[in-house]
Amino acid sequence: MYEKARNSWLKHLDFILLDLLCFQLSFSLSYYILQHLTFAYSVIFYRYQAIVLVILQLLIVFFTQPYKDIVRRGPYKEFVKTVQYAFLVMFADIVYLFAVHQIIMISRRFFIMTTIFFIVSSYIVRSLNKIRIGRKRNRNAGKRALFVITIASEARHVVEELQKGSFSDFFITGVELLGSSTAEVPEINGIPVYGRGEEIFSRISHEWVDEVLFYLPPNYPLPESYIDKMLEMGITIHYSFSVLNQETGIQQETGKLGDLHVLTNSLRIVTVQDLALKRAMDILGGLVGCLLTGIICIFIGPAIYIQSPGPIFFTQWRIGKNGKKFKMYKFRSMYMDAEERKKEYMAQNKISDGLMFKMEDDPRIIGSEKKDRNGRPRGIGNFIRNTSLDEFPQFWNVL
Repeated sequence: MYEKARNSWLKHLDFILLDLLCFQLSFSLSYYILQHLTFAYSVIFYRYQAIVLVILQLLIVFFTQPYKDIVRRGPYKEFVKTVQYAFLVMFADIVYLFAVHQIIMISRRFFIMTTIFFIVSSYIVRSLNKIRIGRKRNRNAGKRALFVITIASEARHVVEELQKGSFSDFFITGVELLGSSTAEVPEINGIPVYGRGEEIFSRISHEWVDEVLFYLPPNYPLPESYIDKMLEMGITIHYSFSVLNQETGIQQETGKLGDLHVLTNSLRIVTVQDLALKRAMDILGGLVGCLLTGIICIFIGPAIYIQSPGPIFFTQWRIGKNGKKFKMYKFRSMYMDAEERKKEYMAQNKISDGLMFKMEDDPRIIGSEKKDRNGRPRGIGNFIRNTSLDEFPQFWNVL
């Protein structure tokens, strides 16, 4: 049978739309009260402001996932999350208005009233929607019937994990224990348990079973004869890998490499939202860094070129994360023939293994022949090294 893909974005589309509506109603009601029964959308500035609020809400939904586990939250936690969401949207709106120099167009009373109206209305609407979902899901109608195949030592654990929360879109019809001819207990949390010799296929073919979950240890062989017969019967089959690395804190997810389906293990698996936010921060920081680099270059560039004619920037291929090569950029702090002259000073290298080169008062540094009153070099090369100004061009790598 075909298995429907479940999109995480659309999973809470009802809550997203309800919050969009609540914010617009709160926005309109606040304006209506403060402006003496005037309609907000009749004013062009407030029409644009209403559109901005929608955009900000969608961005916050994408980046912060405020609806994660929403149907499982208790009343207090839901109220806290609603307040956090409201303040985050209003804070983003205030930042936007400051950026476009229009903050004076909206009063503090309007912000406060809109926020309060939204918190109250959104909390009520969210709670009512969760009641609706709960009533719908408390009935088996529309749910998927799931049969679990596991071993005796894992049976109670897997049933309890599957039964967590009251808003699941499936219900468990039974559990079969592989390796056991009969079940030691007749049921677990109200779910009937069967041994391997109890005519499992007769039961599946005559009862309501949409899907089967195999929950087995990594070293336990999959019963291929079971799988083949179930697929012929049109049953969707799931394999759980959660028994792998349970105690190590390793995160896992399924995915594809080319046409191969794979199980990915990592210390931390980032979401698309995490990557998008990180990239946005990288671009912002990189642009600021490149601007500062340009300003610094106005002063440092001529000093480098006058004392050592040649390129102002030093480039070199380096090895980055996981062996990835990248081109590094720095302000040049050494004379052009520094690499050739290094052979003369190898005996003074402070790094014993020879993989790197470091020496006191390196004469290859631009201007190092100039000394201060204490005899320390004070050339332009030493200055940009000591202050780490030579590293600023690396902001280009961030972009």
